Amino acid sequence: MAQIGLFFGSDEGNTESVAYRIQQRLGSDVVDVFDVADVTQLEFAEYDKIILGISTWDFGQIQSDWEEFWGDIEQVPFAGKTVALFGLGDQFGYGDFFLDAMGMLHDVVVKNGARIVGHWPTEGYDFEASKAKIPDQDLFVGLALDEDQQPELTKSRLDQWCAQIHQAFELTTPLHSIDD
Repeated sequence: MAQIGLFFGSDEGNTESVAYRIQQRLGSDVVDVFDVADVTQLEFAEYDKIILGISTWDFGQIQSDWEEFWGDIEQVPFAGKTVALFGLGDQFGYGDFFLDAMGMLHDVVVKNGARIVGHWPTEGYDFEASKAKIPDQDLFVGLALDEDQQPELTKSRLDQWCAQIHQAFELTTPLHSIDD
């Protein structure tokens, strides 16, 4: 079993792709990747370090697999666990709801006792409102990606964020440089 459990939900493959790109950077021997459509609450219990990936759909809606798992995730005890989040959204098409699903997921895991790492600056994004923005700070609760409008920035954002997560999770394994 790896040190980190990474759980994602993906309808069109973008969030899944990002999940595996994170695994490549941190190491396949370090990160186990799970599609939330195929897990139970029990898989979360096996990890003290967790990464959660979610996309926001339309007007602030939760990705469908996460939506089906929502009642379960609300019951997962996160006390003693360190959690990082990444979210995908469309800041121009849905700028009033950018990354809302990541913000909602963040609130659930914090309520259940998680310690959050991996905050990300809001600089470089153009949005009106977001439940993922930390109030009174220029930070998101996790890595913000926009594969619709800014796919050319994803690699550098992943590189920087994974280095941050590597340090926050106190990993001793090497961080891998990926040419994706």
